[in-house]
Amino acid sequence: MRTDWATLPEAVTKEVADRVGGSHISPAATGDHAEIAATVTGTAEKVFLKAAHSDFGVRSLRFELRVSEAVSGSYSPAVRWHFEEAGWLVVGFEHCDGPHADLSPGSPDLDLLGEALAALSKKEAPDVGLFSPKARLGFEHPAMDGDTLVHTDLGPANLIVTSGGLRIVDWAMATKAAPWVELAMLVPWLIGSGHTPKQAETWLAQQSAWTTLDSSVLDDFATNNAEKWALKSSQNTVKPRVWWRVD
Repeated sequence: MRTDWATLPEAVTKEVADRVGGSHISPAATGDHAEIAATVTGTAEKVFLKAAHSDFGVRSLRFELRVSEAVSGSYSPAVRWHFEEAGWLVVGFEHCDGPHADLSPGSPDLDLLGEALAALSKKEAPDVGLFSPKARLGFEHPAMDGDTLVHTDLGPANLIVTSGGLRIVDWAMATKAAPWVELAMLVPWLIGSGHTPKQAETWLAQQSAWTTLDSSVLDDFATNNAEKWALKSSQNTVKPRVWWRVD
């Protein structure tokens, strides 16, 4: 749950202001992983800041910090700095200027995403205590196991098109798995952006991790994921994400 910037202790806000050269605050409009999430602009730099105070919030943000430091590169924002003060963990990330990616059919942003997926499929998972496929998704299959770093939440809100290319943000749910898991989890986002299930599968077929996988494995994944969201839907009023099934 988000907390208002004004609730931060003075020691924290002073430390931030000292680092960035002032502090013009623009709270983030989306996301809920961090208790504080905002763009902070000063005379020295502009950062995207996340901060947490609760036990769960600190654990989650510390995990994201470790992953981000390990991943930091051409497709992820760099960690500029971090500190702990007055019971708060505060992390300043490279600020990514640009619109969220458009994943609709024919969008040029799909080419950027395709390049990022190909690169990430070859990136070995860092040794920072990542989620297992079962811990992240709630179900398992032997084919889901692997040594690749998988973001697991590549929706448009976590994809920013900057002047320097695509940046993937919010690595709070990063997982160690087979590379095709990333692709399978992307299907609902593609369908939600206007692709038919067939179009989504055709686009994903550009990735070798997708074409070399047995369709029965995808069937099993789709079925288990659909059942998971159906159960969640029955337990609350939130509508489950759209899913697909290989026929």
